[in-house]
Amino acid sequence: MPAKKPRRTAERILEVTLDLFNRFGEPNVSTTVISAELGISPGNLYYHYPAKDELINSLFDRYQKALVELLRAADDVRHVEDAWLFFHMLFELIWQYRFLYRDLNDLLSKNRRLEMQFQRVLAAKEQAVRSVLEGLALGSAVRIDRRDARPMATAMVVVLTYWLSYEYVRDPRHALEPGVAGTALLRGAAHVLGLLSPYLEPEARTHLHQLAQSYLSP
Repeated sequence: MPAKKPRRTAERILEVTLDLFNRFGEPNVSTTVISAELGISPGNLYYHYPAKDELINSLFDRYQKALVELLRAADDVRHVEDAWLFFHMLFELIWQYRFLYRDLNDLLSKNRRLEMQFQRVLAAKEQAVRSVLEGLALGSAVRIDRRDARPMATAMVVVLTYWLSYEYVRDPRHALEPGVAGTALLRGAAHVLGLLSPYLEPEARTHLHQLAQSYLSP
């Protein structure tokens, strides 16, 4: 039983660190703040994570593992409702690790490992979105030329990646508050899929508009 304690402490450190990073932004949270929030000594924190970058990298590894699992669902998308659910789940995962996206440029400029890994994340997202487009085409929901599919996938990934930044700039005081998160994520999913609107078949386009209205109407 005692052998499990260090592992549990390490997990608790990550849980509290993620909460603090999400609430205040990674640059505004020091290891001293983290240890104080946990009620442990800085030495105990350093025993598990000798540097702040190790905390960031460990949290990113958790995010990346969850993302890889989620992106597999892209192969099962055939209809607009499938795509809506897929993108909403992606936004929920991004929200769970929102500090990565809130402080993305700053984090990448300071952490070479994160810089390299995030490039892989973008590539994986783009491949998944292309799979979504192919699946929607197989389901007769979308008609898009292959030459348009790649730039469309890139545009959709850009919105996915920077949507929370847009929401923050739009309303800095409230955008990242948990109470308004649900609506912000739904708006993001609607805008990502909205990019496809010109390529959707009439019935699929109508269904998308109905979904957006249903979920976003006050």
